[in-house]
Order: sequence, then C-alpha cells, then structure tokens
Amino acid sequence: MENMPVIGFGLWKVAPQDCPQIILEAIRAGYRHFDCAADYGNEQAVGAGIAKAISDGLCTREELWITSKLWNTFHAPEHVELACQKSLDDLGLDYFDLYLIHFPIALEYVPIETRYPPEWVNDPSNPSLSLAKIPLYKTWQAMEELADKGLARQIGICNYNSGLLHDLMNYARIKPAVLQIESHPYLTQEKLIKLAHAYDIKVTAFSPLGALSYFELDMAKQEENLLSAKPVVDAAKAHGKSAAQILLRWAIQRGTSIIPKSSSPKRMRENLDILDFRLSDIEMQDISALNQNKRFNDPGVFCEAAFGSFHPIYD
Repeated sequence: MENMPVIGFGLWKVAPQDCPQIILEAIRAGYRHFDCAADYGNEQAVGAGIAKAISDGLCTREELWITSKLWNTFHAPEHVELACQKSLDDLGLDYFDLYLIHFPIALEYVPIETRYPPEWVNDPSNPSLSLAKIPLYKTWQAMEELADKGLARQIGICNYNSGLLHDLMNYARIKPAVLQIESHPYLTQEKLIKLAHAYDIKVTAFSPLGALSYFELDMAKQEENLLSAKPVVDAAKAHGKSAAQILLRWAIQRGTSIIPKSSSPKRMRENLDILDFRLSDIEMQDISALNQNKRFNDPGVFCEAAFGSFHPIYD
C-alpha cells in the first residue's frame, strides 16, 4: 500500500475544542497521518485544523494521509456511502486515503439527523445494544463501491479476528489494505499479525502504549502500566530513550504502523523520534514476553458493563 506513514496521530478522546490547535501542533511536529472516526465525535473540529494547516501553508492535502471509519449503525449497504460522505463533509475532504469498518458489529440504523455520532445504543433512554441482521459481506461490498467511486482510495477493517479475516479474503473483490487492531506488549497478537502480513495486509496497532489510554475510562489499572515494565525500562536506559519511545519502537520494528496520541507538543515530537535507534533481538523478545493476551478495548467487556449487553467478538 502506498505512502501511509508508519507513525500516525490518533484522535480518539481528543476533545473537539482542542482538535484544531492539536492538529496544527501535530502537523508542525511532522505528523502527516491522522486516524479519525465518526464515533470520536470530533471530525468537524479535526477538519477545521486540517483546513487551517493547509491554508497556512504547513502542508498540502496530498501530503496528508487521512483515515476514518464506518460506524456500527451504518453497516447496511444503503447507509455506507451516506456515512462516508458525512465524515468527508465534516472533515472538509473530497476523499479518504483509507476508510475502515470500525467494528465487525452491525447495529440498528440511527439517522444522522436523529443523533450523530449515534454511539452504541439505539435509544439512550433504554441503553442496550440493538443488533441488526446485516452480514459483513454486504457491508464490504458497499465499502468496495466507495473505492470504485474514489471516495476512499483504500479500504480496510478494524477489530477483525483471524476467522473473519479468512472469510473476508474468500469474497473480497477489493482486498483490505489495512487491518487495525489493539496491540502492545500485553497483547502481542502475533498470529493475527502474521496472518495479515501473509495476506499482504498492513497492520496498524492502536493503543500502542497499552493501558495509558484507558486509565481515565476506568478500563485499566495503574499496575498495568507498561511504562514501568522492567524490559521496557531496561531498554529505555540502554538507548537513552523514554519508556514510551521504547514501546513505539517495538511496535514499528515488529512490522506494524502506530497511531499514538498526545496533546503535548514535546511528546508529539518524542513519539516521532524513534527512527534513529534499533532494539536488539533480545530486547524485542523480552518485551514481547510480557504478553498476557490482555485486551483493554473489548466489546465483550465494556458493552456488558455499560449497556447490559454481552456481545463478545474475540475468543
């Protein structure tokens, strides 16, 4: 796949009022790959930041790689282009470099004029999942039409497991360019990454720093902080880098792209500054050995906790 920068900037949990300035700071720091989603509720604000950066001459549209994602309530074929176009309009763009299916979960349609982003529940007064009977192959066919029309130059998937990936590759007319999954040393997902690469699918790791994104949501415990894990700390001392830089270097060295997030210009630059050193094979192995198959972003856990609906998608 062409030109997707290996280090991107994730926009999950960035408040809309902060987005324009953060986008400008990130572009000044050197980021050109931005990972968006309708569900993040900030695409209009992100678009304002992109427009300002372009008008200020910091970059051109062609120099940017913009990813967004199809939300669960728009899986029906007749709603896929509608959802894509809404995100394009909010971001002020004519096309996406990459458009992904956010989750392999189809929920009942919520019209844009009713509530946007629609989030996880059909009726906020009765918060439970309302599943829709829409097979994934139909959603993928509509994604392929986005590529045919030039609305998305590449299409892909998020949060698929190996079984769904095998199935998709049996029917896809346009193969997925990217699989985006949670991955960090506590969740190495080695088999799934190896399978994706065998299919010539690039892998993007979200939450590459592990628990850090989840403390404020009460979805992780402080003792699960990878920044204090001994192999990470030891490698940081050996290379004169921060623990976060070691985790990000581990991720790209194993063949995944990454989409870390920071509101601090200093940390933005630090997260990019991971290309001037290399972890040894032993350091890579020791960090990988931290694996606990620990998933922080799991619908099989948070949907039951938040909506009383048990809906696992991972074994």
